[in-house]
Amino acid sequence: MQFKKVANFARVIKLGYKHLNQMKELKRTKIKALLESNNFGDIINVRGWVRTKRSSKNVAFITLNDGSTIHNIQIVIDLSEHGEESIQFIHSGAALSVNGELIESPGSGQNVELNAKEFTILGKADPEEYPLQPKKHSLEFLREKAHLRFRTNTFGAIARVRHSMIFAIHKFFNDKGFYNIHTPIITGSDAEGAGEMFRVTVLDPKSPPLNEDKSVNYKEDFFGKETNLTVSGQLEAELAALALSEVYTFGPTFRAENSNTTRHLAEFWMIEPEMAFYDINDDMDLAEEMLKFLIRYALEHCADDLAFLSKRQQDEDKNKKQEDRAPMELIEKLNFVLKNDFARITYTEAIEILKNSKPNKKNKFQFPVDKWGVDMQSEHERYLVEKHFEKPVIVTGYPKDIKAFYMKVNEDDKTVRAMDVLFPQIGEIIGGSQREENYDVLLKRMREMNVPEKEMWWYLETRKFGTVPHSGFGLGFERLIQFITGMGNIRDVIPFPRTPQNAEF
Repeated sequence: MQFKKVANFARVIKLGYKHLNQMKELKRTKIKALLESNNFGDIINVRGWVRTKRSSKNVAFITLNDGSTIHNIQIVIDLSEHGEESIQFIHSGAALSVNGELIESPGSGQNVELNAKEFTILGKADPEEYPLQPKKHSLEFLREKAHLRFRTNTFGAIARVRHSMIFAIHKFFNDKGFYNIHTPIITGSDAEGAGEMFRVTVLDPKSPPLNEDKSVNYKEDFFGKETNLTVSGQLEAELAALALSEVYTFGPTFRAENSNTTRHLAEFWMIEPEMAFYDINDDMDLAEEMLKFLIRYALEHCADDLAFLSKRQQDEDKNKKQEDRAPMELIEKLNFVLKNDFARITYTEAIEILKNSKPNKKNKFQFPVDKWGVDMQSEHERYLVEKHFEKPVIVTGYPKDIKAFYMKVNEDDKTVRAMDVLFPQIGEIIGGSQREENYDVLLKRMREMNVPEKEMWWYLETRKFGTVPHSGFGLGFERLIQFITGMGNIRDVIPFPRTPQNAEF
């Protein structure tokens, strides 16, 4: 339904012939561009969703947002001209198209506003049913409304930051001469050796074909073998790196781990560069360079969204116990990473620091550190970063028994050339290693860790034909977005989280 179209000569004189012609030919202008404009007097078209409506005797104020920015534009409607009945169906959540004159705003907190000349309700929103009324909603509630939560300030900001980081990642690698490789989502191998994978099959679950020993006969399946959703694109990326030198993957990965924590998802995205002729030191240098580039890009291109998310985090912290609050303000935390060279220590040095730390001696750690060989937990990683070194930390030289089969074994035959990058608040953000290029050592490690060499023949062959030292790492994209946005739960930095007992939307 369209209200109060220009219809008479007096109205034409009021607007002017030029403005009338403009209104007939208007193309949509995004709110972000409008808020940066000072072309006062122009007649423009804006479209978006209503955040709030308030009215008095003669005027109504509508705040409109179209997702192009965290900020809204105020629409001013003269009710003496349009009539009160013209706004009776405008409620929070409704979609509007507005033609109006851009004017300088007399109010505080905004430079411009739009004086409405005509407007159309593109889609109504029943105020009795629309769940996102203008009030504070819990994150738990919004997860149940994932189809609408993009419209909130918080999730609009996260979506824009997420997009910027996707672009920045591709820009970083492209500018360094890396090639993007698409690796399989359906795979017959387990890169981590964990066995917690989602099976892909077309077999009838009620009556699958069986072998003589009653096991499922996967030769009758679509691919003729047992297949799963991938946990990593690393192994295939290594194959490409051993021809193209420097490659990276950026794709979805899956893990069937029954974990309901704030740090785990069943479906998530990974960035995995693989580089021929890189040793572990080159690997660490690239990881540090990339993280600083991404954080600098976020600060430069997402300033408004980060400012909003910082204030949101500070408001949330007011209601938390001191020990549960963020260790530092969001923007300060991001700059903390930029201004510091990352400390580099060995696992052995890290264990000694942790064993002798006050929290460990006073039994404050949930997982006490009592011997060499234990797997460090998030609390240990955060202590190293936030308390001991007060800067990001890269730990190298982990025990081979707690790391994957493909990591290069050191001369001591006890440790591998692995590296983990540790950040404040979040702990490990990157895990990587120099890969084992020696055929005999790799085969031995596979046998020690029960990795089926028959299925991995292609991976072994790369160590027979022109093998070279090479390295790589993995960055969990959602873990990165958690760090940059300051969100406490990983389910809030991916549009539609997949977790145990949850595959909604």
